Amino acid sequence: MNPIVSIIMGSTSDLPVMEKAAKFLDEMAVPFEMNALSAHRTPQEVEAFARGAEARGIRVIIAGAGMAAALPGVIAASTSVPVIGVPIKGMLDGLDAMLSIIQMPPGIPVATVGVNGAQNAGILAAQMLALGDAELATKLKAYKESLKQKIVKANEELADVKYNFKTN
Repeated sequence: MNPIVSIIMGSTSDLPVMEKAAKFLDEMAVPFEMNALSAHRTPQEVEAFARGAEARGIRVIIAGAGMAAALPGVIAASTSVPVIGVPIKGMLDGLDAMLSIIQMPPGIPVATVGVNGAQNAGILAAQMLALGDAELATKLKAYKESLKQKIVKANEELADVKYNFKTN
């Protein structure tokens, strides 16, 4: 089994956030790899990874980083594989990371999810892949339906919650 998604984090301290993408991809049976690479501490390795990603069969890269959050942009600068950036909450509640990721120059796009939004990054990666994979598209539709059913059930349960002035 060869990976088609690569999950990259600046350090293993980002794993509690980034594993949400891994869990979703695992649930969808999408082969992926996970690595720690730092745009600042291992820049040559990041560039080599990015330049070789497409040739290795990687079709989407999810890159998480906090603070200066250069990792997603540095990867995107060296590959034509789509990159999804995950800003990781750090010094300024993740605002610093988010701003670093979304402010890319023309020609170097990085799709960006919300702060600590690795699960959404996994979902977005799967949706990109599903454009050419009917089986994955079916799984995603079932997943979205399950989200709907959770809310329908929650609303039914709310009907049983009683307050003196609640009218429904």
